[in-house]
Amino acid sequence: EISADSALHFYDRYSDTTLYMQNEKEYEPVRLLRTVFGHNGRYYQMNVYTSMVEEDDLVLQLLYSLLWLYFGLLATILLLNNFLLKHIWKPFYRLLKQLKMFRLEKPSIDVPPTGIEEFRLLNNAVQGLLQSNIASYNSQKQLIENISHELQTPLAISINKLEALAESGNLAEDQSRLLASALDNLERLTRLNRSLLLLSRIENRQFAETENVDLNALVKKIAADFEDPFHFRGVRFTLREEGQVNVQMNADLAAILVTNLLKNATVHNRSGGELEVLLQQNALQVSNTGSETPLAEEVIFTRFYKQATSGASTGLGLSIVKAIAGLYGYSIAYNFDGRHNFRVLFLP
Repeated sequence: EISADSALHFYDRYSDTTLYMQNEKEYEPVRLLRTVFGHNGRYYQMNVYTSMVEEDDLVLQLLYSLLWLYFGLLATILLLNNFLLKHIWKPFYRLLKQLKMFRLEKPSIDVPPTGIEEFRLLNNAVQGLLQSNIASYNSQKQLIENISHELQTPLAISINKLEALAESGNLAEDQSRLLASALDNLERLTRLNRSLLLLSRIENRQFAETENVDLNALVKKIAADFEDPFHFRGVRFTLREEGQVNVQMNADLAAILVTNLLKNATVHNRSGGELEVLLQQNALQVSNTGSETPLAEEVIFTRFYKQATSGASTGLGLSIVKAIAGLYGYSIAYNFDGRHNFRVLFLP
């Protein structure tokens, strides 16, 4: 506030000076206007400051401010959105978790009720679909087992009758040759029927019982059973134990896995060849000296794959081995280094 006399003789004045900026924490150049105004018979002096900062600095400061504002808003929106979505989609993720844990041994899923109509409909639809598929699966499994069992009896009867006919001694040479061929085909059909039934049971997870299997002892036991085939084909068998192998699986399936690998390595070995079983920690490798060319890796584990020297093989032996390994999450691989190597890795 100034006196009336000072106000009457005061003229507006402009000047350049500096002013301390709190946000910048430094002095900035400003334009100062000193002027006087009156109010209710009293007079006051007013100082008006105008920034003289360069336009580029103003634009840059404005840009930084807008960027901070943008990222702040974006972070807030993302956090809120994430929180809301997690809350809204919680029934869906619960259903998804139940589906991931679904096993044929436990065909029902436990989904908590939800108040969201869309997810309630989804839960009901999924449960209905599962029940329908489980019913179809059980029906198909039962059909396969029935067909296989029904085939076993007439096949066995036919083989017995043909063997009796062959032993009668009243057949000509051509008739005996035809009869032998028919017997071979029937026996192959019997083996094929048994192998397909076994493969179906493995894939349908019907071997639920598991135990700790000593693979070292199992290999020795099965190799002893193969002494006659080894001697007949002149195969030199070697067992190398570089570690103790214990696996958690069904004991019958473990025996089938080892038997099929040894049988495959024996049948497809050359006369006077070598067969080696290598036992390492968590691994079993069966190697043999068969053909001098590698096998087709992409098809050797498929059903009905047979080599030229297969003879009466069903072509299902390695498929069964792969199915057993896959049942427990184990892996089987083939490689050729002058010998044919089949390696089972017992690591899920």
